[in-house]
Amino acid sequence: MFRAGRWIASILVIGWASLAIFYSNLPWPAAARAVFAAAFAVFGCWALLINRRRGALRAFAAAFLGVVIWWNTIRPSADREWRADVAVMPRAVIDGDRVTITGVRNFHYRDVNDFDPRYETRELSLSSVTGVDFYVSYWMPGPIGHTFLSFDFKDAPPLSISIEARPEAHEGYAPVASLFKQFELIYVVGDERDLVGVRTNYRHEDVYLYRIHTSQRGARELLLTYLRRINELAQKPEFYHLLSNNCTINIVRYSNQIAGQRTRFDIRHYLNGLIEGYLYDTDRLRTTLPLAEFRRRSNINAAAQAADAHEDFPERIRAAVPGL
Repeated sequence: MFRAGRWIASILVIGWASLAIFYSNLPWPAAARAVFAAAFAVFGCWALLINRRRGALRAFAAAFLGVVIWWNTIRPSADREWRADVAVMPRAVIDGDRVTITGVRNFHYRDVNDFDPRYETRELSLSSVTGVDFYVSYWMPGPIGHTFLSFDFKDAPPLSISIEARPEAHEGYAPVASLFKQFELIYVVGDERDLVGVRTNYRHEDVYLYRIHTSQRGARELLLTYLRRINELAQKPEFYHLLSNNCTINIVRYSNQIAGQRTRFDIRHYLNGLIEGYLYDTDRLRTTLPLAEFRRRSNINAAAQAADAHEDFPERIRAAVPGL
């Protein structure tokens, strides 16, 4: 058992350091970084698993410490050539009950990669917040998806906020790379015809919509938490991280903070394609339907495709969803 544990620990240490080298800010082509990472992995296996003499262990410890120290010098940046859909960082001005948000995305799409970028300024009243809607979007079948929220208002259309990685113009999102400081974090604020419609109508993802069971005060506090985080990121960028600073983890963390609850480990926070079960089991969904039926009736793809770019898009996608 001890030997197995030592092997597992050694492989994890070697693997982390090798991937950190490959996904690094070294000014080398990917092939050169891959060679360097492979060389480190070979050296680590020899030192920890084959040779295991004191000198070899010390040499590896020094090399590993060097990787850790250098890794900690890598800082997030707000100044990169961003991909067009995450090029603008939103900001919020909170003046008592009134909120002014700049950088609200409302693109006009012809195709997933063919769109007219358009950003707006929205003025909202905190006292008019009425509720929170929860979206789960699947780009492929399985237990992984993307989650985001929409905030509902008495006197304004819903406002969507999506916590996402912020790739550069030449990048696409990669889950493993997101563990190694490859993407900054952004809270995309947008119109539902954009943030929802691009997923249902152009990326052809399966999207589900749920009304969260919360008070108006809870919804308002959650929106304020989002707005404060938006301003924090505009001042001080952070890295997106698949396991600690992502869409679902942050939603759960903020919701529990507002409710005064501890965030306990639940595998569905990470396998977020199963998050409906977590919401259902913790009474965050207002329904008496069995989960499978509730989930089936909460799929909005057909309604969103029929609504397309209509002004009443939010009303149309909610028309047949239970609890809305």
